[in-house]
Amino acid sequence: MIDSVFIDSDVILDFFINREPYADFASEIFSLCETNELHGYTSVVIISNVYYLLNRLSDHKTVIQKLNLLLTIIEIVEVKKEIILIALNSKFRDFEDALQNYSAENDPNISIILTRNLKDYKHSSLAVLTPEMYIDGKHSSRK
Repeated sequence: MIDSVFIDSDVILDFFINREPYADFASEIFSLCETNELHGYTSVVIISNVYYLLNRLSDHKTVIQKLNLLLTIIEIVEVKKEIILIALNSKFRDFEDALQNYSAENDPNISIILTRNLKDYKHSSLAVLTPEMYIDGKHSSRK
Protein backbone atom coordinates (compact mmCIF):
# COMPACT_ATOMS: atom_id res chain seq x y z
CA MET A 1 0.00 0.00 0.00
CA ILE A 2 1.26 3.46 -0.90
CA ASP A 3 1.34 5.99 1.94
CA SER A 4 -0.31 9.38 1.55
CA VAL A 5 1.45 12.16 3.43
CA PHE A 6 0.91 15.84 4.07
CA ILE A 7 4.17 17.72 3.47
CA ASP A 8 4.77 20.77 5.65
CA SER A 9 6.46 23.94 4.41
CA ASP A 10 9.76 23.28 6.19
CA VAL A 11 10.26 20.10 4.16
CA ILE A 12 9.50 21.89 0.90
CA LEU A 13 11.87 24.71 1.81
CA ASP A 14 14.59 22.24 2.84
CA PHE A 15 14.35 20.79 -0.64
CA PHE A 16 14.26 24.06 -2.59
CA ILE A 17 16.84 25.94 -0.54
CA ASN A 18 19.03 22.86 -0.07
CA ARG A 19 19.15 23.32 3.71
CA GLU A 20 21.60 20.95 5.28
CA PRO A 21 21.42 18.48 6.88
CA TYR A 22 17.74 18.13 5.92
CA ALA A 23 17.83 18.54 2.14
CA ASP A 24 18.73 14.93 1.35
CA PHE A 25 15.73 13.59 3.27
CA ALA A 26 13.40 16.14 1.67
CA SER A 27 14.80 15.23 -1.74
CA GLU A 28 14.16 11.55 -1.09
CA ILE A 29 10.55 12.31 -0.11
CA PHE A 30 9.97 14.16 -3.37
CA SER A 31 11.71 11.41 -5.35
CA LEU A 32 9.26 8.92 -3.84
CA CYS A 33 6.39 11.20 -4.86
CA GLU A 34 7.78 11.53 -8.37
CA THR A 35 8.01 7.75 -8.79
CA ASN A 36 4.52 7.26 -7.29
CA GLU A 37 5.89 5.30 -4.34
CA LEU A 38 4.38 7.97 -2.07
CA HIS A 39 1.39 10.24 -2.50
CA GLY A 40 2.29 13.74 -1.37
CA TYR A 41 -0.10 16.53 -0.44
CA THR A 42 0.27 20.08 0.80
CA SER A 43 -2.00 23.11 1.15
CA VAL A 44 -2.57 26.29 -0.78
CA VAL A 45 -1.41 28.20 2.31
CA ILE A 46 1.94 26.41 2.20
CA ILE A 47 2.33 27.03 -1.54
CA SER A 48 1.67 30.73 -0.93
CA ASN A 49 4.14 30.90 1.96
CA VAL A 50 6.81 29.01 0.05
CA TYR A 51 6.34 31.32 -2.93
CA TYR A 52 6.76 34.36 -0.66
CA LEU A 53 9.92 33.01 1.00
CA LEU A 54 11.54 31.75 -2.20
CA ASN A 55 10.75 34.97 -4.03
CA ARG A 56 12.89 36.81 -1.47
CA LEU A 57 15.83 34.62 -2.51
CA SER A 58 15.22 34.33 -6.24
CA ASP A 59 13.28 35.90 -9.09
CA HIS A 60 9.56 35.41 -9.72
CA LYS A 61 10.04 33.35 -12.88
CA THR A 62 12.37 30.85 -11.18
CA VAL A 63 10.07 30.46 -8.20
CA ILE A 64 7.05 29.89 -10.43
CA GLN A 65 8.96 27.22 -12.39
CA LYS A 66 9.91 25.43 -9.17
CA LEU A 67 6.36 25.50 -7.82
CA ASN A 68 4.93 24.32 -11.14
CA LEU A 69 7.32 21.35 -11.06
CA LEU A 70 6.40 20.61 -7.46
CA LEU A 71 2.71 20.58 -8.33
CA THR A 72 3.30 17.92 -10.98
CA ILE A 73 4.22 15.42 -8.23
CA ILE A 74 2.05 16.43 -5.24
CA GLU A 75 -1.59 17.36 -4.70
CA ILE A 76 -3.32 20.15 -2.79
CA VAL A 77 -5.75 19.45 0.07
CA GLU A 78 -9.01 21.36 0.33
CA VAL A 79 -9.40 24.10 2.91
CA LYS A 80 -13.07 24.73 3.50
CA LYS A 81 -14.81 27.08 5.88
CA GLU A 82 -15.48 24.21 8.30
CA ILE A 83 -11.76 23.44 8.47
CA ILE A 84 -10.96 27.09 9.19
CA LEU A 85 -13.53 27.17 12.01
CA ILE A 86 -12.15 23.97 13.53
CA ALA A 87 -8.61 25.38 13.31
CA LEU A 88 -9.64 28.68 14.88
CA ASN A 89 -11.16 26.89 17.85
CA SER A 90 -8.56 24.16 18.29
CA LYS A 91 -5.90 23.56 20.92
CA PHE A 92 -3.17 24.41 18.42
CA ARG A 93 -1.10 27.43 19.47
CA ASP A 94 -0.35 28.36 15.88
CA PHE A 95 -3.33 28.97 13.60
CA GLU A 96 -1.42 28.12 10.42
CA ASP A 97 -0.33 24.75 11.83
CA ALA A 98 -3.93 24.11 12.85
CA LEU A 99 -5.08 24.83 9.29
CA GLN A 100 -2.50 22.42 7.87
CA ASN A 101 -3.38 19.73 10.40
CA TYR A 102 -7.15 19.84 10.01
CA SER A 103 -6.90 20.07 6.22
CA ALA A 104 -4.78 16.92 6.30
CA GLU A 105 -7.06 15.19 8.82
CA ASN A 106 -10.07 16.04 6.63
CA ASP A 107 -8.58 14.19 3.64
CA PRO A 108 -9.37 10.49 4.06
CA ASN A 109 -6.26 9.50 2.08
CA ILE A 110 -3.73 11.18 4.36
CA SER A 111 -2.38 9.27 7.35
CA ILE A 112 0.93 11.04 8.03
CA ILE A 113 2.20 14.61 8.38
CA LEU A 114 5.83 15.10 7.38
CA THR A 115 7.46 18.02 9.15
CA ARG A 116 10.62 18.89 11.05
CA ASN A 117 8.54 20.64 13.70
CA LEU A 118 6.98 17.67 15.47
CA LYS A 119 5.93 19.70 18.50
CA ASP A 120 3.79 21.96 16.28
CA TYR A 121 1.50 19.01 15.59
CA LYS A 122 1.27 17.47 19.06
CA HIS A 123 -2.55 17.76 18.94
CA SER A 124 -2.84 15.93 15.63
CA SER A 125 -4.72 12.65 15.29
CA LEU A 126 -2.40 11.71 12.39
CA ALA A 127 1.06 10.20 12.66
CA VAL A 128 3.60 13.05 12.67
CA LEU A 129 7.10 12.23 11.44
CA THR A 130 10.18 13.96 10.16
CA PRO A 131 11.21 12.98 6.63
CA GLU A 132 14.19 11.20 8.19
CA MET A 133 11.95 9.18 10.52
CA TYR A 134 9.68 8.27 7.61
CA ILE A 135 12.54 7.18 5.35
CA ASP A 136 14.31 5.26 8.13
CA GLY A 137 11.04 3.49 8.94
CA LYS A 138 10.49 2.56 5.30
CA HIS A 139 13.99 1.15 4.97
CA SER A 140 13.76 -0.82 8.21
CA SER A 141 10.36 -2.27 7.22
CA ARG A 142 11.83 -3.53 3.91
CA LYS A 143 14.46 -5.64 5.67
